[in-house]
Amino acid sequence: MNWKLKSAAVIFAATTAVVLSGCEKKPTAQVHNAELLENPITIQHQLGTTVIQQRPQRVAVLDMNEADFLDQLGVKFVGMPKDYVPHFLSQYKNDESVADLGAIVQPNMERIYALKPDLLLITPLQANQYQTLTEIAPTVHYDINFNNSQQQHFESIKSHLFSLGEIFDRKQIAAEKAAELDQKINQAKQITANRTEKALVVLHNNGAFSNFGVQSRYGFVFNSLGVKPASTAIDTSLHGQPISSEFIQKADPDILYIVDRTAVMERRATINAEQVSNPLLRQTKAWKNGKVVFVDADAWYTTAASPSAMRIVIDDVIKGYQL
Repeated sequence: MNWKLKSAAVIFAATTAVVLSGCEKKPTAQVHNAELLENPITIQHQLGTTVIQQRPQRVAVLDMNEADFLDQLGVKFVGMPKDYVPHFLSQYKNDESVADLGAIVQPNMERIYALKPDLLLITPLQANQYQTLTEIAPTVHYDINFNNSQQQHFESIKSHLFSLGEIFDRKQIAAEKAAELDQKINQAKQITANRTEKALVVLHNNGAFSNFGVQSRYGFVFNSLGVKPASTAIDTSLHGQPISSEFIQKADPDILYIVDRTAVMERRATINAEQVSNPLLRQTKAWKNGKVVFVDADAWYTTAASPSAMRIVIDDVIKGYQL
């Protein structure tokens, strides 16, 4: 029996159990162990509407951003993909109480089904599996735009914090985390406000570069944090606009932020200036003035849309002005 048939059987059995227990005026084991909500929580998101009837007890997260949200709120979860776990969530990598659900982009459905979760949290990276996942458990989609974060990036993060705070009865903690994020944003804006430096954000991947402009995955760096762009090139793809060293040399940024994707994908140390340097790059003001920042790839690439990641990203941005 495949997992879909198993899922249907479990749903049918669970529904029957609820009906029978209703006739007998006895709560089921699931209801007995969970806090029934006096007012069910309705979460509307881009993929649909999710109604939560009881306080979730067995939550599975399918993205590292969601894992960080729950970690920051002090909420335990029973499963997560463990293919690319950022260093700030490393405590869960070998935690046997947290099941390994496979890959972030292609989670293992059999393992998810076997876990018997009562809530699933996903992002756009798992959006294609949404309908299938809803057959296993109520599923909430995190409405974050990974292609173009120019608008509403931090607002989306705070909104998701508040939503999860309501679901898990962590409203106060959610408000505190949102306030901390606002403080970090304001700290960066105060630093960038009167500065004339222009910057590039580029992705390094096995010796090749991609640029991320004002309408890109890292658009929030320019739009929300006040960093002035060294290039007006527009690109909204997930992995940026392929560029050459000549492109960087002509843009001549005062500050160069380098996201080392290879370090994440190959699980190795981040590159340094000596390893990536070439005659064209050495001609830029950023290289000449020592303002090349090799950012935290886990925060910028693996996550980039959660409370911990944003604190690290903002610190990396500020570092470019302090070198």
